[in-house]
Amino acid sequence: MSSTLTRPPAGRAAPVRPGTAPRRRTRLLALPEVRWAAAATTLFLLALPLQLAGAPAWSWGPMYALCYATGGWEPGWAGLKALKGKTLDVDLLMVVAALGAASIGQVMDGALLIVIFATSGALEALATARTADSVRGLLDLAPATATRIAPGGTEQAVSVEEFEIGDTVLVRPGERLGADGRVLDGSSEVDQASITGEPLPAAKQPGDEVFAGTLNGTGALRVRVTRDASDSVIARIVRLVEEASETKAPTQLFIEKVEQRYSLGMVAATLAVFGVPLAFGEEFSAALLRAMTFMIVASPCAVVLATMPPLLSAIANAGRHGVLVKSAVVMERLGQIDAVALDKTGTLTEGTPRVTDVRALPGPGPASAEDALLTLAAGAEHASEHPLARAVVAAAHERRLDPPPARDFSSAPGVGVKAVVGGRTVEVGAPARLLGRLDGTEAEASRIAALAEELEHSGRTAVLVTVDGTPAGLLGIADRPRPDAAATVAALTALTGSAPVLLTGDNPRAAARLAAEAGIEDVRAGLLPQDKMAAVKELEGAGRKVLMLGDGVNDAPALAAAHIGVAMGRAGSDLALETADAVIVRDELAAVPTTVALSRRARRLVVQNLVIAGVFILGLVTWDLVGTLPLPLGVAGHEGSTVLVGLNGLRLLRDAAWRRAAADAMDGTER
Repeated sequence: MSSTLTRPPAGRAAPVRPGTAPRRRTRLLALPEVRWAAAATTLFLLALPLQLAGAPAWSWGPMYALCYATGGWEPGWAGLKALKGKTLDVDLLMVVAALGAASIGQVMDGALLIVIFATSGALEALATARTADSVRGLLDLAPATATRIAPGGTEQAVSVEEFEIGDTVLVRPGERLGADGRVLDGSSEVDQASITGEPLPAAKQPGDEVFAGTLNGTGALRVRVTRDASDSVIARIVRLVEEASETKAPTQLFIEKVEQRYSLGMVAATLAVFGVPLAFGEEFSAALLRAMTFMIVASPCAVVLATMPPLLSAIANAGRHGVLVKSAVVMERLGQIDAVALDKTGTLTEGTPRVTDVRALPGPGPASAEDALLTLAAGAEHASEHPLARAVVAAAHERRLDPPPARDFSSAPGVGVKAVVGGRTVEVGAPARLLGRLDGTEAEASRIAALAEELEHSGRTAVLVTVDGTPAGLLGIADRPRPDAAATVAALTALTGSAPVLLTGDNPRAAARLAAEAGIEDVRAGLLPQDKMAAVKELEGAGRKVLMLGDGVNDAPALAAAHIGVAMGRAGSDLALETADAVIVRDELAAVPTTVALSRRARRLVVQNLVIAGVFILGLVTWDLVGTLPLPLGVAGHEGSTVLVGLNGLRLLRDAAWRRAAADAMDGTER
């Protein structure tokens, strides 16, 4: 479909300030392109069986006429407007070819051309609208209003747009931050996964940086605003997604140049086929018949179908296996990738913290056993909403432990929790904070600190459990890698010839541990969204075609900047899912290399089909120019090539094609 239709560029959205507009998702039938395409397709499907059944022309002719009108008026009008700008595009050419076919009695051929191009335009418009929706929706992460503390100490609820650098903002427990800034007073845990991708809330104290749109935990914070709302990390992510989406425009410009040259060439050739014989004395009707035959056999219908059936079949096959590929262009580009960049949390890992280590310390009493230690810790953590607490409680349930009820529960942000469980005072929290408050020898504290450091060096978060003021044990909590992470990395390495790069906002130790387990050597940790996008652009700048695989809002700019962006669907953010070119709906990592291999098979079939279509078009055009090609034979040859390339492409619909692609992915070959 020509790019000259008047539509907003992909990824562009109307300017929206944080918190000023509710999230809206464009409905399918709200787009006029979709409605016109649906009407044209319906009319075509109603008229076709009547014509094939031999019904009188009055029964199907009006429906074909309406099909031409509903599906062809928009590209025809756009083509006429393009002519005013001295541009001739293939949309107008197809409308003319359709009308030319109808003028010599080939009404069905022309209607089919109209339906194909109207449907393509509808898909393009829908993809553009959904991208714009997702960019606007990201800004809703930041609240519309927040509490500003005036110089006199009074609190005011104001719009986030009114914040100025230097203002002091009060953030209560459970509220989202309204601005980027630094903590002046208070301590809490802030869930900033939407920005950094970290699976666990980050402890915040005076001097720490916080971001608009992130979620405050159990403590109250006073924050000094350091950035204007329009320059917050969230707002910058929106701009980065828009800018990265626009970098795909050169490919579109190349397509327009090809369309322009083809259109001019075909129009000139058709006029010559009509005018030259007429000038040498051929009858008008015979010259017109030859020219219309030429326009039919030279039309790119077979070329269009040469490309679409393999790609659409691959899309359908991938969809049955839990991979949503958003367009035929994406399916084709997937097979071109030669480098892979991976996010960590929620992509290579499950995205949920779990207890991986239970280390009971030697000592008297029931807390010296691992199960007893976990039972008391789960009892104390049961009332807490902290993700680490939920991990401890879940671990106890997995072991079928039954923690006794707790009383006198209290929570100190950044420190831990305290409760009386089964008549014993249990504290669960950060080792560095709890050890300083306990009575005991320096040697014992050093030994516990060394054990905690050992856990943290292995990529775990260490949690100390004390019972009645005495250290009882340590828990190690980490985000577990997906079961198929290592196999997926190996398959992607085999397909591309180079190992993937790990891009994560998590800490270097956790990233290095996961990378070692998955077989990744190039690890870049502690990255913000713009850093991830810069890393992808660095690879692209080196001539690589990068597949970026991620799941969070923080991955969206990198997904948009990459040659192909793929999002994990189950836990992925709305923006990541909308920005990405493909979505792994079932969260099966192994589907990524399989889809890449399937794309490469589809691209080979596209080449085969283009050769077939080219041979037919060249042969029929040569026959028409050199000899006398009967119109019925020209139509049969044209439609025969269309059917042939269509059936060839439909081979990828079979489940066997997915199985072969999976085998290709595992050994890095192409069958």
